[in-house]
Amino acid sequence: ANDSVTAAPARVPATAGSGIAFDQADLAERLYNAWIFGMEGDAPLDVSPAEARVLEALDAILNSQQSGAALVRRMPGLIPQLLQTLRSESFSGAQLSRTISSDVVLVAAVTRLANASIKGSGKSIDSVEHAVIVIGHEGLRHLITSVAFRPIIDMNSGHYTRTLAPRVWERSERVAEANRALADQGQLNVDRFEAFLAGLVQNAGLIVALRVMDQVAGNDRTLGSEMFCAKLVRAARALTCSIGREWDFPEAVMQAIAEQGQLARGGQLSPLGRLLALSDYAAKLRTLVENTRIEDNDILLFGGLPALAKDLYAAMPAADSQAAA
Repeated sequence: ANDSVTAAPARVPATAGSGIAFDQADLAERLYNAWIFGMEGDAPLDVSPAEARVLEALDAILNSQQSGAALVRRMPGLIPQLLQTLRSESFSGAQLSRTISSDVVLVAAVTRLANASIKGSGKSIDSVEHAVIVIGHEGLRHLITSVAFRPIIDMNSGHYTRTLAPRVWERSERVAEANRALADQGQLNVDRFEAFLAGLVQNAGLIVALRVMDQVAGNDRTLGSEMFCAKLVRAARALTCSIGREWDFPEAVMQAIAEQGQLARGGQLSPLGRLLALSDYAAKLRTLVENTRIEDNDILLFGGLPALAKDLYAAMPAADSQAAA
C-alpha cells in the first residue's frame, strides 16, 4: 500500500542511477542501522512481536486520515508560512521580522547567527529586523529550515527518541550541508536551497516513527532487527512524503525523496534524487568511520564510487562541528 505513497511523480527529467552498487548500499545500510540502534555484531534478522506492533501502528497512521504533519512537534503553522515567503527572491524584511518575532526559538536562532556574522566589528544586533538584514535571504532560508525541523527532545521523550533522534538529525544536517555545497557542481545544476531542504527533511518521517516506537514498544529496547529496519525506512519515507505534500514542499524535493525507495530496483533518478542518494550514502560512511565501525579505506564500501560521492564525503563537517542554529 505504501508503494503508491512513495511513487515518484517523475516531473523532473531522469538521469542515470546513483552509481552505488546494490551490495554496497545494502551493506552500508545494515552497518549504519546496527550502529544507530547500538548493536554490537550482527542484528537479528526477523521481526519481533514488539517490532510488528510498531509497524502496524505506522501502517495505521499511513492509511488513516491522520495528518503526518500533526505528528511533528517542531512544526507549527508558522514554519510553512515562512518557507513559502522565503521561496520568493524578493520579500519584505519588516514583514518577515514580525513573523519570526512570534516564535521565541526562531528569534534566538536568528539573533545568534546574526551576532556571529558581525563578531569583531564592535557592533551588536539590536532588533530582529536588523538580524534579518545581516543574515540575508539565503542564510535565512537555511537557518529557518534547520530550526523548523530539528527534533524536540525533552524530559518526556522516550528511549528511542532520546537515543536515535540526535543521530538521525546529525545525518540529516550533514547531507543538507554537503548537498548545498555541491548542488551546482558538474552537470547536476540543482537548486541549492532545494538540495539543502531535501537533505534536511528526508528523515522527518523517521523522527515521527521514533515517537511511535516509544509509544508502542514502551520499555522494550530490543528493536532493530534487519527486517524491521528495512520496513521502518519504507514507512518513514512514506510519512515524509505525506508531510511534504501537506506543507507544499517543492516538487523536485518531493520527487527526490520518493525516488530513494526505488534505488534497489535500479530506477533512474532525477538530478536531485541522485545527489540525495549519494550524499546520504556518504553520510552513513562518514558516521561509521568516525565511530570505528569501518575503516576509511574499506574497499567493499569505498571502492568504485562516483567522484561526486567522494566529493560529498569530503564536504561533510565532522560530527562535533555541526553549526548550532
